[in-house]
Amino acid sequence: MDLNQKLSPHFTLRELTNSQTATRHGIDNTPDEAALSNLKLICTNVLEPIRAHFGKPFTPSSGFRCLELNRKIGSKDTSQHTLGQAVDIEVPGVSNFILAKWIEANLEYDQLILEHYKKGDPSSGWVHVSYKTNGRKFQTLTFNGKNYARGLIG
Repeated sequence: MDLNQKLSPHFTLRELTNSQTATRHGIDNTPDEAALSNLKLICTNVLEPIRAHFGKPFTPSSGFRCLELNRKIGSKDTSQHTLGQAVDIEVPGVSNFILAKWIEANLEYDQLILEHYKKGDPSSGWVHVSYKTNGRKFQTLTFNGKNYARGLIG
């Protein structure tokens, strides 16, 4: 599979599958066709609109994770990352709270989580967002490292 393949105008397969953990442990993090299709959808419907709005290039810190990689980092088998339906992102120079609020107000998503954000530290944490074409929950949460709370708490 060509890692330089464009999934959308500004995002490549390499960016959505890159993992230092996978590299260190020799894990093949290549998505199957279904996950590849989902990655294209999340790039088109989530990442591209964010880039267009904020006008800043960024690369997701986590996109697709095969089941072996997902387990290696201690995530649940049910993570949407394993389906190519989720990304973890930060946009340089943009508060993660502001980013999450903009996504909530402007994009269609399945789940939006403001993770490990600390009020007063705009660059703390990251934003997890998932996208699927059918059955979207529009669930919005804040995770402080121990507990989940409904809504975005900043």
